[in-house]
Amino acid sequence: MPDSGSHAGARSTAPDVGIITTGHDVADARLHKITAALHHRGLSVELWGLGAAEGGPVGAVVHAGPRGNLVQRMARTAVLPWRTKAKVVMTVDPDMIPVTRLVTTLRHRKMVADVHEDYDLLLADRAWARGPAGLPARLIVRASSKLAAGADLTVVADSHLAPHEAKRRLVVQNFPYVPFLAPTPPSGLPRAVYIGDLRASRGLFDMVETVAAAPDWSLDLVGPVAPSDWDQLQARIEQSDLAGRVRLHGRQPPADAWRITQGAWASLAMLQPTPAFIEAMPSKIYEYLASGLPVLSTRLPRQTRVIEESGGGVLVDSVAEASEILRRWSADPGELEKLRDHALQWAADHLPAITPYDELADAILNLLRGSA
Repeated sequence: MPDSGSHAGARSTAPDVGIITTGHDVADARLHKITAALHHRGLSVELWGLGAAEGGPVGAVVHAGPRGNLVQRMARTAVLPWRTKAKVVMTVDPDMIPVTRLVTTLRHRKMVADVHEDYDLLLADRAWARGPAGLPARLIVRASSKLAAGADLTVVADSHLAPHEAKRRLVVQNFPYVPFLAPTPPSGLPRAVYIGDLRASRGLFDMVETVAAAPDWSLDLVGPVAPSDWDQLQARIEQSDLAGRVRLHGRQPPADAWRITQGAWASLAMLQPTPAFIEAMPSKIYEYLASGLPVLSTRLPRQTRVIEESGGGVLVDSVAEASEILRRWSADPGELEKLRDHALQWAADHLPAITPYDELADAILNLLRGSA
């Protein structure tokens, strides 16, 4: 990984925490949130990942490189755990857990395994992983779950995620990290935003068609587009009914991503009811609410509970219904103001002042002190 940079200056001693990934861009929001909490406690952090070093988190020494092909990823998976000299090694990829367990055991280092997806269900959403070609990936995921349970600290992003029993298990939900957010009142012309990975199963084309049928609105999409959906997306947004109204920003570091939301009128969360998402609670829902962005959302169970409880959004069953609501909001912005007030109030009342990332940083600090 030739591209490296630092927001903290070069260090001659071993870093306290090394975060290693062969599957995540260094601009990934969870990596930024974890690093910020560690840095806040005075811990030195190095991050090995994908993308460009300048997209990495402030306060970390960042080593970044291109994604490459499957063979290159396998090679990095085998080598990367040996490259970090950190006292605590944290991995966020299931395929890195076996080698990282081996290396940290041999070197008498502490290991943290972060399981932030239901990888079995995620693979079920991928056509390539359902057939014989996906068997190795499925086997790795199952083996990694067992090995993750033996790490010094096993982190899961939600209580329903495996492993359910571990040496020490900590739930670190993807709650907002407030310093990254940029809540501002709506301004300018009606504009909706979406932040996150972009693919059909995440509602990409439903969001585009929703805005297509609401001609007063534009849409900012912030996040990487799945290669399999890129050509179809480009062809669609260049058509005359959408020309200039859908803007693609690509992947952005979280603080930059949320700056794009400033002045937006509403947010979209139109995940499809796939196995991977049916029980998921996207962090963006909490972040939208904390930013005062009324949420237009599909009726997945956990999203539904939060939106109904908060009163900060509207649930829809179809693109036609979603576009009708956007047209209603642009005609009568007063409804949006009420939703915005409800969203901000709910976030103030329900989102913790001490975040799960702070609890994770404290747990890692205890590992370094030898008290865990």
